[in-house]
Amino acid sequence: MRLDKFLANSGIGTRKEVKEILKKKKISVNGLFVKDGKIHIDEKKDAIKYENEVIRYKPFVYIMMNKPAGVISATEDSHHKTVIDLLNNKYRTYDVFPVGRLDIDTEGLILLTNNGILSHNLLSPKKHVDKKYYVKIAKPLSENDVKTLENGIKLGENFVTKKAEIEVISKDSHENGNNQVYITISEGKFHQVKRMFKAVNNEVLYLKRITMGNLSLDENLKLGEYRQLTENELDKLKS
Repeated sequence: MRLDKFLANSGIGTRKEVKEILKKKKISVNGLFVKDGKIHIDEKKDAIKYENEVIRYKPFVYIMMNKPAGVISATEDSHHKTVIDLLNNKYRTYDVFPVGRLDIDTEGLILLTNNGILSHNLLSPKKHVDKKYYVKIAKPLSENDVKTLENGIKLGENFVTKKAEIEVISKDSHENGNNQVYITISEGKFHQVKRMFKAVNNEVLYLKRITMGNLSLDENLKLGEYRQLTENELDKLKS
């Protein structure tokens, strides 16, 4: 691996910052100061130090974020703030990307990583990874609406949703139904949750993802805040 990539992926700094750090002779490889970031090193065997502190290489990073509305699930955009824009430089150096997407007006759990294999496994239709959302809707659901949503609903000529799960949160005393629900789906088609409720003549007023597979949104994270996954959370996610 190139030394500059190793340093950036270890959170030392951006590529530009790493270049300056190397110029100032703050990086040593096996006891010798190095200024050229293009040299190749063995990240498993070579002793690489920054200001005499050994750098522990971490190839992958996993970040849980509570995405706010108005921010898009992308790495870059010329018109809107992205989830990457919310990160500090420590994490941007890893070239992370969002796993899947949340609509610009949808809040909640989004995972950011540079592990392409894990991302593929979480998004693959063959894996059937569940995603749970908290939803506020315009009017209460009837029992028939709930059954329709749970049994699969046609959202276009060639797409019928897989079975979903609807969980009632609060009952409306005037009608047979509710206007706050949890919905769990195993797919992630474009605007799927909104389209599902629209298909039963309803409208989503607020949408927040709270789980993805075995990973649950940390309730202590305020909108726009993020943190690395714990080892336990990562193990659960990989399972």
